[in-house]
Amino acid sequence: MAKKRIRIDMEDADGARYDIKLEGNVTRDKVLKIFEMMDLMNIEEEQEPTNMDSIGTKIWHIVDKFFPMGKFTSTNILEKYEDEFNEPVKLSIISTYLARFSSKGRVDRVRTGREWTYQTIKQLQKQR
Repeated sequence: MAKKRIRIDMEDADGARYDIKLEGNVTRDKVLKIFEMMDLMNIEEEQEPTNMDSIGTKIWHIVDKFFPMGKFTSTNILEKYEDEFNEPVKLSIISTYLARFSSKGRVDRVRTGREWTYQTIKQLQKQR
C-alpha cells in the first residue's frame, strides 16, 4: 500500500498562515481532528456568495452546510431544507437531486434497508 500524504495550506482572517502535513497512516479520524482544530481556530474555506435561485443549489447548500463529513438521508435534507429556507419541497425532488449528485460523483450513495444513505465526497489531496 502506498504511503498517503495530505498537505493543507491555510490563511486565517488576520493573515496568519498555517501549513499542515499528514504522512503515513492517514485515517478519516485524523483528518476530522484537523478540521476540528481548524474550527476551533475559526479557519474556514473562503466561500464565494452563491446564488440560491435553483432548488438544486439550495439542496447542495444544505448538504454542504449540515453534512460535510457525515452520512445523511433524503429525509434529513428535507427537514433541514424546510428549516433553512422556510419553504416546502417534496421528498421526491430531494431524492432526485441526490441521485443526480451521486451520478456526478459529488456524493456516495449506499442502500441501507428501505432507503438510501448518502455521504459527500471531498477531494482533500492529490494522490502521489
